[in-house]
Amino acid sequence: MDEAPIPVNIVTGFLGSGKTTLLRHVLAHPAFARAAVLINEFGEVGLDHLLVERLDPSTVLMESGCICCTLQEDLRTGLRNLHARRARGEVPRFDRVIIETTGLADPAPVMATVMNDAMLRHHMRIGSVVATVDAVNAPTSLGRFAESRKQVALADRVLLTKVDIADEDQCARAHEHVAALNPHARIERTVQGAAGPDVLAGIGSADPAERSAEARQWLDAALSARARLRTGPAPEIARARLARFHGEDGAEADEVRTLVVTLDEPVEWTAFGLWLSLLVERHGEKILRLKALLNVEGSPTPVVVHGVHALLHPAEHLERWPGEARQSLLVFIVQGLSPALLERSLRSFLKLGARVREAESAGQA
Repeated sequence: MDEAPIPVNIVTGFLGSGKTTLLRHVLAHPAFARAAVLINEFGEVGLDHLLVERLDPSTVLMESGCICCTLQEDLRTGLRNLHARRARGEVPRFDRVIIETTGLADPAPVMATVMNDAMLRHHMRIGSVVATVDAVNAPTSLGRFAESRKQVALADRVLLTKVDIADEDQCARAHEHVAALNPHARIERTVQGAAGPDVLAGIGSADPAERSAEARQWLDAALSARARLRTGPAPEIARARLARFHGEDGAEADEVRTLVVTLDEPVEWTAFGLWLSLLVERHGEKILRLKALLNVEGSPTPVVVHGVHALLHPAEHLERWPGEARQSLLVFIVQGLSPALLERSLRSFLKLGARVREAESAGQA
């Protein structure tokens, strides 16, 4: 019997934003006793008090039982080797992988590595992406560095760090910057990396209850995204956000934008699949991330689709709807692509599919 794919969680964040502190705190929790962690250098993580045994020059076993490995090779090779050692019994049988990116890393290639490799895709799947943002320096890092903006844009959850030394105005501004870049993300404050074990929970998990809970959080956050795009501390900020969202302000071609679409009617799967295939074939590199919770015609439970660039995970059925609503919800993070045009093409395709289906039904009557 095949095992369920192992979720790969990604912890990202700009230089000095506190991702290492978060990782150290999370790894001390018993819930992660069966996790494998890939980092760049042990010295950067400061795990000395958690180390108990060195298995080889690149691997240590921590007191909690968690395996920690340095990325001395490329990520694809590192993940393949780690899984092979698990299969041979050379390391404990981990049930989750956590990757800490460097402070200047774009998380998209990390995600694409898992999704693009046939062997890895069979055994692993992308879980949640968590980004840390320094509440004191958020306007500077997010304003000046594209890497920082991408880290936030691709995240499922954003943790505002250093809130113990930031004043309330700084925290509010950091929250505003993050929400403008990624309206669907769950944004939380943390002090010294203190976060519950659910911080790395996600739809990519093998645990159905965990996927359902995360879907509920995602649904709640994304359904309020349009309101957050239209509101702000001042009317001019709200108008500027809306202008950027609709591509009406002559924004730069490489600007990162978010699109949230809700569909009240059930989705005809063939029409949606054809539209999505054409979209990623032509504009795959412009789609930083896609997450969709779909009410598909004929399916009693929601269907989850998510992907990075032109790489799409196989569609997955959740065991139940996360709430009473049966709306389809799609969240796109795009770069150099008009959100308004994207939404129009989707709705037009679905309407065309509905007309074709009605014509076919009439012909069979």
